Amino acid sequence: MKLIRKLASFPSHLRGGALTIGNFDGVHLGHAHLISRLKSHAELAAGPAIVFTFDPHPVRILNQAQAPAPLTWTDRKAELLGLLGVDIVIAYPTNLQFLELNHTEFFEQVVMREIGARTMVEGPNFFFGKSRTGDVVALHQLCDSHGIELDIVEPIKIGNEFISSSRIRKLIASGEVATAGTMLTQAYRIRGLVTHGAARGTSLGFPTANLAGVDTLVPNHGVYAGRAWVENTSRLAAIHIGPSPTFNDVPKIEVHLLDFEGSLYGRTLEVEFLNKIRDILKFDDTRELQKQIDLDIQQIRQVAGGNLKQVI
Repeated sequence: MKLIRKLASFPSHLRGGALTIGNFDGVHLGHAHLISRLKSHAELAAGPAIVFTFDPHPVRILNQAQAPAPLTWTDRKAELLGLLGVDIVIAYPTNLQFLELNHTEFFEQVVMREIGARTMVEGPNFFFGKSRTGDVVALHQLCDSHGIELDIVEPIKIGNEFISSSRIRKLIASGEVATAGTMLTQAYRIRGLVTHGAARGTSLGFPTANLAGVDTLVPNHGVYAGRAWVENTSRLAAIHIGPSPTFNDVPKIEVHLLDFEGSLYGRTLEVEFLNKIRDILKFDDTRELQKQIDLDIQQIRQVAGGNLKQVI
């Protein structure tokens, strides 16, 4: 998979492929369904499967206060799309000038002149151009007039609701990471810089990495079973999000890596969530806290072994 951040660097020999345009936040099963169709069209066209996405999301430029917290950072999004078989991800550096293009100008500049797509694949709720004035009807007209095949892919459901980034975002914000994970192509993951904390975890026998600068949605307060990725190797992890009422601490993100020894200070740590195992509790003393952490770690090993029962 090739990640491109400027259309000027789009290789001419990769023109004539299949293109889809969207945010693809979280890269969920609905996205995977669309990408599967994109790959089929790319094979028929004997060209690449191309995803055009925005960095940052247009809402973060047009209305920062209303912008939802993202589910994936750009490199992670490209990685997940690559795992689905996408050949090229264009993460366009969004700016106000670009967002002023009306839907016809956007189509002619991006789809035709820069990428030279032969086929487009989109969902029925696709909008494009300034103020989202272009819809699938307008896209049909533009594609027909330029000899481009258009495939509209219906979204998929889990239960009675369609899978969407907004639905997944609500689940993660409420701590329902296991349910969210059933809709994602990979377990939900965040990243942050390991910084120095109060070192209470070390004194309790459970050293933790304190994460700062997390740039995606953080799950609700609680203790979670998960994995932490260190140099492409994963370790089971106990993840604490929120305050430590036993010590009257402010909310923070702490990660204890099971069966790991070494310093992580100053490194970027990626952490993925398997399930929430309990809410935040206040303990009478550190001995009671240590007993609970022991129980937490036992539960985390069970979760990792396939027992996804949620214990609150």
